[in-house]
Amino acid sequence: MDRSQKADLVAELKSVFTETSVVVVTRNLGLTVAQSTDLRLKMRDAGAQFKVAKNKLAVIALEGTRYGPISNLLTGPTALATSIDPVAAAKVAVEFARTNDKLEIVGGAMGDTLLDMDGIKALAALPSLDQLRGTLIGLMQASATKIARIAIEPAAQLARVFAAYADKAAA
Repeated sequence: MDRSQKADLVAELKSVFTETSVVVVTRNLGLTVAQSTDLRLKMRDAGAQFKVAKNKLAVIALEGTRYGPISNLLTGPTALATSIDPVAAAKVAVEFARTNDKLEIVGGAMGDTLLDMDGIKALAALPSLDQLRGTLIGLMQASATKIARIAIEPAAQLARVFAAYADKAAA
């Protein structure tokens, strides 16, 4: 890799670090190409990225970003999982590591907060942004339905009373 390619990679990584909400550092302990491709596809489906980069270049890209403190985690064969959704990358990485012992979660960061392996697992246990949005919309719709039912109920009770009087008068 020549200097211009390295500079392009550092610029690309720096751009990713400025736009992302979470970075998960993983250690590759012998993933096959098929397993790595499977992990990348799962990340992409979740709206995340999984990138293997030289540690030295990643450390240079981390300088001046809020994720600078994770540079000490970049030792050995590492890879970075990133996503705009704070939960997506962590969720996919933890799930993949649970079924494949060749991927180890080292730690990461969410904004300025440094996370260890347990922090990443706790983050992965949270519902995703899309799930939270769906729950919120469901709660709003349920509330609107309840309000409509409450608003209509007095009129319905009044109609039942009139119907009962009408039935009583007809009998």
